[in-house]
Order: sequence, then structure tokens, then C-alpha cells
Amino acid sequence: MNQNTPAGSAIVTGAGSGINLAFATLLLQNGYNVLIADLKLSQSAETLVGRYGTRSSPRAVFVQTDVCDWAQLRSMFIVAEKEFGSVEIVCPGAGVFEPAHSSFWAPPGSKGCIDSPMKNGYVSLDINLIHPIYTTQLAIAYFMKHKNACPTHRKKHIIHVSSIAGEMALLALPLYAIAKRGVIALTQSLAPLEALGIRVTGIAPGIVKTPIWSQDKLALVDESIDKWVEVDRVADVMFDLVSKDQIQVSDTESIVVKGGTVLELSQSLREVLMYNDPGPLSRPGNTVAYLGVADEQILQLVGSEGWETWIDLLTGAR
Repeated sequence: MNQNTPAGSAIVTGAGSGINLAFATLLLQNGYNVLIADLKLSQSAETLVGRYGTRSSPRAVFVQTDVCDWAQLRSMFIVAEKEFGSVEIVCPGAGVFEPAHSSFWAPPGSKGCIDSPMKNGYVSLDINLIHPIYTTQLAIAYFMKHKNACPTHRKKHIIHVSSIAGEMALLALPLYAIAKRGVIALTQSLAPLEALGIRVTGIAPGIVKTPIWSQDKLALVDESIDKWVEVDRVADVMFDLVSKDQIQVSDTESIVVKGGTVLELSQSLREVLMYNDPGPLSRPGNTVAYLGVADEQILQLVGSEGWETWIDLLTGAR
């Protein structure tokens, strides 16, 4: 490929670090311009943007973005079109791992919670679910508006970042499970858009060591038993989803990639079925040793005297 002719252009939210940074890096290495939308850049992301600067082709452009702000999400597409001329891939990948300040077990009104009962909003859901929904709506509208503008790029792609949490019941992290299950449902629901030249796919990784694993979450993992999924491996599969019609799993097995395809990635790879899916089996890369301990801690928290007093702040009870 001519280095002066980009393969296409992409918008990736949350690409300041972690899985989405690895995906953005792989896109750039394969000739795609990338708009990196995030609140800030990690040192590695700063280096990447510096390497693929204004004189480079392909190019990386950083746009500081709060994915909870719909106006800023709209702005991503305006900036990307101005900088690159077109967009073929959109990945609303930004996410948080149900932080203490927006957790089901720290309800609005409780100490340290930033969620507002007056707005009926949960920041963790805004980031993990509402932002992918709205970005997907924007992407579809953008693709349809520009469907005849770039005939060499017939297929457009939206790729979602879910998690094995979306296939599980998680007492300790229910908002995270809800959001990631919603992302899987969104991806599978939009499968028919393939008829319009828009392929919507998703990745559901097992445990991947990224910055969203705060110290308290790392306590769930026993690294002598549990196996991390490598971030570069996740990026490789994501790139396969936007560049291939078939992914080879082994010498005898392959997965056909089509609209609605969601792939669960642990130390192995499988497709998440819409019906009668077996769920994330206890295979390496899918398990955390101390999840049961976390559930027990939640039961103790809710069962202890005083947890429910947060509701008094909302009702005015004394």
C-alpha cells in the first residue's frame, strides 16, 4: 500500500490507554488514520500521537472527549471528517469497571457517589452503555449520509467492546454486567444493517490487565491461577472483525464474520450465540479466583446495620 494513501479512517473512544489504545495502534500500523477520543492520553498514547503526527500518513489525531457529553460525541465526527475526509470504522470502546463513585452498591445519595438521583443518571451506565448506543446512532447516520462519498470503502464498521461480564450474573458489579450485556444485545440487534453496508460486530474479552482494573478489583485475581488475556491479542481480534469475513480459530475451525458477530476471547476464541449460548465457561482467561469472596463482602455490607441509611438523604427521613 502507498504510505501516502491511508487505508481508511477510524474513530476510537477510550483509546488513551488499554484495549482501545492497542486497537488504535494496530489500525495505524495497517494504514488507517485514527481519531483518538478520550479524556486524556497515557504516556504510551502520547508517544503514538507524536509518532503519527501532522506530517504523517496515516495520522493520529487526539480530541479530548467526555463520552458522557453528547455534543462532544457529535464533535468527533465533525473533526474526523475535517481531518481525514471520511470515516469507515467507529469503535465506541471507552469504559469503566463500575468504580466506587458510580456503583450499584454506592447508590445516589451515599457517601462518595457522584450519581444524581435528581437526574436519574448513573455515570457508569452513561459511559459503558449510553455512550456506545449514542455513538452507534451517530455512526449509522454518518455512514448513511456519506454512503456514496467514498466508493472504494463499501463496507463500514462499528465495533463494540463488551466483556464476558455481559454473559454473567455479577452480584458485586451488576451495573457493569448490565451495561456489557446491553452492548452484546445492541450488537446482535443491529445485524441486519449489513444489508445497508454497515457491519456491527463486537468483542467480549475475558480478564485483560488494563488501567480500569483498580487496586480493589485486582484483589479478585490470583495470578497463580487466573490467566490474563493479552491486550494485543484483543486488538488483533478486533482488527480481524473489521478487516475479514472469516477468522481462523484452528487448523480445522473458523468463524464466519457477519453483522451481529460477537466474539468471546479468553485463551481461546468462540462466538457468543444469540440463543442458548453456554456462557463463558471456566477456561483460562475467563476466571477470577476470588469473585465469590467479593459476593460475600457485598452480602455482609447490605446485611450490616446502616447501609440503607443513604435513602434517608433522599426522603428526608430522620
